[in-house]
Amino acid sequence: MLLTYQFKLNPTPEQVVTLETWGELLRRHWNYTLGERLDWLRRTRSQIDRCSLVSEPIGKIPDRADYYTQASDLKRTKELFPDYKNIYADCQQQNLLRLDKAWKRWLTPDKKGKRGGRPRFKKRGDISSFTFPRVNSPKTGAHLVGSVLKLSKIGEIEVILHRPIPDGFEIKQATILSKADGWYVSFSLEDKTVPALLSRDKITTATGIDVGLEKFLTTADGQSVEVPQYYRKAQSKLARQQRQLARKIKGSKNHSQQSSKVAKTHLHVARQRKEFHYHVAHWLVNSYDLIVFENLNIRGLARTRQALSILDVAWGAFLEIMQAVAVKCGKLTLGVDPRGTSINCSSCGERVEKTLAIRVHSCSCGLVIDRDWNSALNLLKRGFALSEVVRASVFEGEGSVGLPIPGCGGLGDTQPVKQQVSYVNLRYSRYIACN
Repeated sequence: MLLTYQFKLNPTPEQVVTLETWGELLRRHWNYTLGERLDWLRRTRSQIDRCSLVSEPIGKIPDRADYYTQASDLKRTKELFPDYKNIYADCQQQNLLRLDKAWKRWLTPDKKGKRGGRPRFKKRGDISSFTFPRVNSPKTGAHLVGSVLKLSKIGEIEVILHRPIPDGFEIKQATILSKADGWYVSFSLEDKTVPALLSRDKITTATGIDVGLEKFLTTADGQSVEVPQYYRKAQSKLARQQRQLARKIKGSKNHSQQSSKVAKTHLHVARQRKEFHYHVAHWLVNSYDLIVFENLNIRGLARTRQALSILDVAWGAFLEIMQAVAVKCGKLTLGVDPRGTSINCSSCGERVEKTLAIRVHSCSCGLVIDRDWNSALNLLKRGFALSEVVRASVFEGEGSVGLPIPGCGGLGDTQPVKQQVSYVNLRYSRYIACN
């Protein structure tokens, strides 16, 4: 299992200058090597019976540039530009590996036939991180001793260890990165043991979650979490700060200081959202053994009129965090197709057409519940249909205690009744870490 722990660094002013210099030199090297690859691609993409004399130069076609040829040229780069001798060699190689991965994602489609975007040239400040691929090993450039991080050609930097590194985990690599409020280090930790998932005779609770904009999510047992709207609440402050930034002269000290204020406000909003996502994820994982969620096309939804609100709640980031927390705790998650979950009745299965403005599901069978609650119940039913493990443990009764069924008629034979969604107070105490 892999974990990433991030800690604040406390470098000296001289070390800050060194870190910024490394980032700028790596940015220039990225642009040069990307230019080599694009030049080879342009010079070799013409058809064999013609040549693009207008747009491409005439001459010898260069050899194909890849990671191995560009890594072997690092020695010559240091001879021509002595400043690169001050950068640890592994960091330069990792920079080339990043470019190679981005290049392959662009040219080679994945299993679903999708490709990434073309790698871009970086402007000043775009590369604000570099990686030491090995830590605490012989002949490596990074060593963590207590609360001091020793980096080759940089020196010792104090690390603010706000939480201990888990026992049994090995530090695999360290990434130094710059944020609006200072420098940080991200340690990649590996534990050879994989947390065991729950066996089917131990699954006792399950739920479906429907995410939305009016309510952040609604569970199959009627509990809902309100949307915090962190970005919406910070919009007026950001607008004021950006107006002040527009009045500053570009390149001046005042412009730099005001730009830092805007960046810190954005960073604060992002941290608020991430903390909220972790709180909700831990609450769900601690409450249920199986969580069924909807596989949404978030990229497509973000092109609608509600794009700002959709990006503010960040469903995709939350679902990734929830699945990671579930794996860490040994719980189960399952994604299902969301089509029709808001329209179909969770009690009788009849289609009840409704617009987005209608927030209550009212069916001819007598079921009257919140629209999102009805969708969560349908998601849970689809999760039962897809998960053979849950079906065996729940319906065949092989040693399981059984799943609690909500009393709104969505999953059982009880008479449907009118229900209201209850809200969960998530101005929480600190969430309990999973064992």
